[in-house]
Amino acid sequence: MPSRTSATSAKAVRAAGKSSPSRKPGKGKLPGKKREFPWALLGAGVAIVALIGLLAYSLVPKYLDQAAIREAQTDLKEWVASKENQDPSTKIEGVVKQDYPAGLHVTSTQRVAYDKAPAYGGPHDGAWANCTGTVYAKPIRMENAVHSLEHGAVWIAYNPDKVDAAGVEKLSNFVKGRQYSLMSPYPGLDAPIALQSWGHQLKLESADDARIKQFISALRENPYAYPEVGASCSNPIFDANNPPPFDPAPYGPEAVPMDGKGLTQDQSELGGGAGLPGLPGGLQLPGTQPAGQ
Repeated sequence: MPSRTSATSAKAVRAAGKSSPSRKPGKGKLPGKKREFPWALLGAGVAIVALIGLLAYSLVPKYLDQAAIREAQTDLKEWVASKENQDPSTKIEGVVKQDYPAGLHVTSTQRVAYDKAPAYGGPHDGAWANCTGTVYAKPIRMENAVHSLEHGAVWIAYNPDKVDAAGVEKLSNFVKGRQYSLMSPYPGLDAPIALQSWGHQLKLESADDARIKQFISALRENPYAYPEVGASCSNPIFDANNPPPFDPAPYGPEAVPMDGKGLTQDQSELGGGAGLPGLPGGLQLPGTQPAGQ
């Protein structure tokens, strides 16, 4: 039987339990600090993403444009001239050829009664159209363009009424900044596109035609296919923004005939020799300048 002391102790314990406050869940822990949302970090992230997007918007099109130009201006090796295959363009369907005498110059006020449109050989102005990869926004005088062909350039002419903006851009990729090439609109052209090199022409319907690249690979600076080998295409005095204008009017009786009757042939423009006709491959004597400079 429990003693009186034990009973008293048990009562005291129960009384103490009743008098002490009950402990509720969570009580006795340190109050938690309210978590703040990282607005500054989020703002920085958004700014970085926006900057990346802006750079991509600005740089990706330029990169793609440059890639398109590089691809357009890479010659097709199988179409590049060699000693064994001096004129690969003979295998391009649609190319027409014509032999013309070289070195026949007219003045800046004379016209030539060209027998082809656009012309691709014959008498021409003593000044050549700048052909250092020049894309002309305006039609240019044929007498200047033909002289560029005599220097080994390829001239892309297009009818502005038959080639849309996308086609013009695609054609310009073959030319932009590329030596011995030029491009200009040609009002009234009987085909959308015409490619010219000295003594060669190819007319086409579309800027997507694979023969454009074949023609350029075969004939641009082909030393076997043009008279004035070694001549420069640079002509700083030929204003690309305001060139001598194309004249669409019919030729009058005063126009110089295609045979160059009455003109004196410039011997410095034959064979690439500076004043000495017949020197092969554009060779020059020491101290001389390339023909046409």
